[in-house]
Amino acid sequence: MITRGITQELLRSAAEYPVVTILGPRQSGKTTLTRMTFPDMPYFSLEDPDVRMAAEADRRGFLGRMGNGAVLDEVQRLPVLLPYIQGMVDKTRKRGRFILTGRHQPQLHEAISQLPAGRTAMLTLWPFSLRELRRYDTPDERLRNG
Repeated sequence: MITRGITQELLRSAAEYPVVTILGPRQSGKTTLTRMTFPDMPYFSLEDPDVRMAAEADRRGFLGRMGNGAVLDEVQRLPVLLPYIQGMVDKTRKRGRFILTGRHQPQLHEAISQLPAGRTAMLTLWPFSLRELRRYDTPDERLRNG
């Protein structure tokens, strides 16, 4: 696995904020990054129809099962969870409680911006940079593989 340049910033943010939100384009590695960085956190993908339906049907109950926190992947699929998450972190300001991932979308940006200051760190993950790739291949391999 390629170590992402944003990993240390992600860890620092989780040590400082109750919620860390990682935004980025499709296939930029948000899921892989969060699963590698927080392997012991419960993981829920809102891309999964069953998970999304459970969350939609009982938002408070769904999040209530995550008392110690969780990774919520593809949160843009259900941004109505954000006010509930805010309520949870307002009660207990435990740092690094929720790690959210999502694609850049205006509705998601608006929903996240509604969280009061100091509750979430927002990070952007782009596809691999040359610096990240240089650690793992040679210039010839980069030319050949693109």
